Formats: sequence, C-alpha cells, structure tokens
Amino acid sequence: MSADLAVAGGPGTPGDAWVQAWSVALGELEVAVEEAAAMLHHLPLPSEVNVQRWAPPSGLGPLPASLETRARALLDRHVEVTRQTAEAIVQTKRHLHAVASMRESAPHSPVYVDTCA
Repeated sequence: MSADLAVAGGPGTPGDAWVQAWSVALGELEVAVEEAAAMLHHLPLPSEVNVQRWAPPSGLGPLPASLETRARALLDRHVEVTRQTAEAIVQTKRHLHAVASMRESAPHSPVYVDTCA
C-alpha cells in the first residue's frame, strides 16, 4: 500500500453501493492483515499454513472520503505487521545461525587406540 491514498468526495452515504464495495474490500484486507499478525504471535505454526493472498478488487475507483480514516488506520496496521514480520525473519535467521554453529561438523574420531586389553 502506498502512504498516499487517493480519496474522492462525492457520494458517500453508508448505503451507497460504491461505499459498500470499498468497505467490503477494506474488510477483506483487514482480515488478511490480522491473520498475518496472529501467525506472528502463535508460533510454532502448524506444518501446513493456508495463506490467502489478498488481491484488490478492480473497478472500485478512488477511495470514498468517508472511508479515509479507516483506510489510513489499516495502512498503519499493515505497516506495523510488516515491520514485525521483518523482525521475526531477522530473529529466526539469528536462531538458525546459532543452532548451525552448535552442530558438529564431523563425528569425532578416536585419537588413541587402546591395545592393552
């Protein structure tokens, strides 16, 4: 999402089909962002995670002015979840590096052979 939102005035009553269509689109994106946030806080993840990629609907036109506050709040939340995701990736890489450094590179071979048995 861009930090700049194209906002249009004009019709904007809650019953408007245009406003309703935008409201549904924002609702779907809000759900996707919250699902991503939930995955960050409920680790470990199940072996199979069903992630739905959100795609913006076509033909909505500019954002109705009446939904600007909601869209800006959603943008802020999206940016925050993206930041948290990046932090989780960095932390995971650090953990993987630490675990890898603790692994033995090769099994130890005996240095001496005891022939006095």
